[in-house]
Amino acid sequence: MPSGLYVVGSAAGGRANLMTANLAIQVATEPKLVAVAVDATSVTRALIVEGGGFSLSLLAREDRAVVRRFVKPVPEQEVVTEGGAVVSMHGEPVEAHATGSPVLARAVAWLDCALWHRLEAGSHDLFVGEVVAVGGPSEEMPPVLRMEDTRMSYGG
Repeated sequence: MPSGLYVVGSAAGGRANLMTANLAIQVATEPKLVAVAVDATSVTRALIVEGGGFSLSLLAREDRAVVRRFVKPVPEQEVVTEGGAVVSMHGEPVEAHATGSPVLARAVAWLDCALWHRLEAGSHDLFVGEVVAVGGPSEEMPPVLRMEDTRMSYGG
């Protein structure tokens, strides 16, 4: 799994959120497990715990402006639904897959994960998820967004 910037999706009880994250790692291949670190006080943490899953959207380098939209919780008025399903957040089209967690439609690849384990680690929780659905290019994957492609720095 490439190292970079990701957008973590979460949903529970009719609420949904997308959050920029820079720590996502492959943990195991059997079963397929990935982990994400999420601030313990964040909306995303609460939604992952309640909803039992999360998604990871990998973006192309040219989409670096998109991650800035998700450094703070998505306000309710920026979440558009149709028939009870979230279809866009902050003006970005989203899709839902197995867990119901939002995935950016523009993602070059995505993972949908069922919560497998949670470890409280000080200021953050480390969520380990079992990959239950994936999507990506049928051709070669373009270079994905990394922290050094932006002027952003880690803020916790």
